[in-house]
Amino acid sequence: MSGAAAVVVVDNNRRADLLRVAARLFRERGFDGTTIRDIADAVGMRSGSPFYHFKSKQEILAAVMEELVAGLPTAEAIVAGGLAPREKFRALVRAHLETVLAEGHDFIPVLLYDWRCLTPLLQQRVLVLRDRYDQLWQDLVTELYRAGELASDGKVARLLLMGAINYSVLWYREGQGSDLDQIAQEAVAMFLRRAA
Repeated sequence: MSGAAAVVVVDNNRRADLLRVAARLFRERGFDGTTIRDIADAVGMRSGSPFYHFKSKQEILAAVMEELVAGLPTAEAIVAGGLAPREKFRALVRAHLETVLAEGHDFIPVLLYDWRCLTPLLQQRVLVLRDRYDQLWQDLVTELYRAGELASDGKVARLLLMGAINYSVLWYREGQGSDLDQIAQEAVAMFLRRAA
C-alpha cells in the first residue's frame, strides 16, 4: 500500500472513530452537553484535531445523523427485491433493527433528540436522506395494504410502525431476551394480519 493510500485509510478510520464516539457522547450527554474536547479526548486526539475532519460540532452532528441512513442501499435492495410483502417487511424491520441496535449504533437517539440543534442548512442535508428512507417504508406500507396485510396505508401507519421499532433503543439489551431476528418476527406477528 502506498503512503498516500495508507493516509487515506487512517484518515477514514479516524473519521469513523470520531463519528462513533460523537454519537455515543451525544446520546449520553446530549449535543449541548458534549464539547469538541470531550469527543477528541475520547478518541485520543488533540482538542483541535476533529476540525481536520469536520468544520464544526454541528457538522459532526449532521454526519452522525447521516450515518443512520448509511443502510439506505440495503433497505432499497430489500424493497426492490422479489420477496412477498410480508417477507419484505420482516427483512426491512430486521435491517432497521440492526441500524438502531447494533453495537456502537447510537444514531437513532441522536437523530430523534438532537435534531433541533442543527442549522436549517444542515437539517436540509439530513432531510434529503431521511425522506428517501421514509419513502421506502411508505412504499412498503402501501404494498402491505394492497396485499391485505395492513389495515391502513397512511402516513400515520408508517410513523407508528417506525416509532415502535425506534423505541426499542430504550428497552433492548443484547443477550437479554429476544435477539434481532426474533424481534423482527414479533413485529411481523404484531403489526401484520395473520396469514390465512
